[in-house]
Amino acid sequence: MTPSVRTLVATAVPAERDAVARAFPGASEEIRLPGVPGNRRTPQGPGGTSGPDVPAATGLSVVRTGGGYDLLAAGVGPALAAASTATALTAAALAGTPYDLVVSAGIGGGFQPGAPLGSLVVADAITVADLGAETADGFLPVTELGFGTVTHLPPNSLVRRVSEAIGARPGTVLTVSTVTGTAARAAELRARHPHALAEGMEGFGVAEAAAAHGVPVLEIRAVSNPVGPRDRAAWRIGDALAALTEGFGKLTPALESWNPHDDQ
Repeated sequence: MTPSVRTLVATAVPAERDAVARAFPGASEEIRLPGVPGNRRTPQGPGGTSGPDVPAATGLSVVRTGGGYDLLAAGVGPALAAASTATALTAAALAGTPYDLVVSAGIGGGFQPGAPLGSLVVADAITVADLGAETADGFLPVTELGFGTVTHLPPNSLVRRVSEAIGARPGTVLTVSTVTGTAARAAELRARHPHALAEGMEGFGVAEAAAAHGVPVLEIRAVSNPVGPRDRAAWRIGDALAALTEGFGKLTPALESWNPHDDQ
């Protein structure tokens, strides 16, 4: 079944992108994204004149799966993820084939015991946890300084449908630029964000790009490790990637039943 909702899935790294791709075993196609027009000119024509400007290729490409999803390895961290996602969204819009939905997907840390290793989390709020200022009285989010935003809210009905379809728990997914590595930092984040179930490094960046294009966003995380002290022996990356594959294999019916007007 191919979804009628045209969907861009942005992961951080190729291993996550490939885990999503394994949910759709049909033929796939790699499509190189164009760059900024005018970066390259066609060879000289008669009389030594240059040909017209043509778009140069970027280093980015999307993999169009047999399941009808476009998959993008957008890079690690919110800044690169935002830039790469915005490039893909712009290219699709200019081609006359805009996306209806953007999904930030990948593995991530889970706050215990709410998000066990190998489980799936769907964000009902995508919140950047470390954008702001440290003060003598504690951390102030950037919104309290009078700027920007710190949270994007995926469509409620879509969160509900996807959570039920793939067996995931809904909750806040935090975006951090520095992965949590101590129990103290984990406790601090939970105190500020009591509904947090997981953390990743790209969701907020992907959501910012989607918001700039007026496209709804979703975030799906497969839990590979506990949020807290970095104990590599406790990581279950393989299990998390397998959960990501399994989850995306069940995603299409949820998208088919989603009516974006339900959330307006």
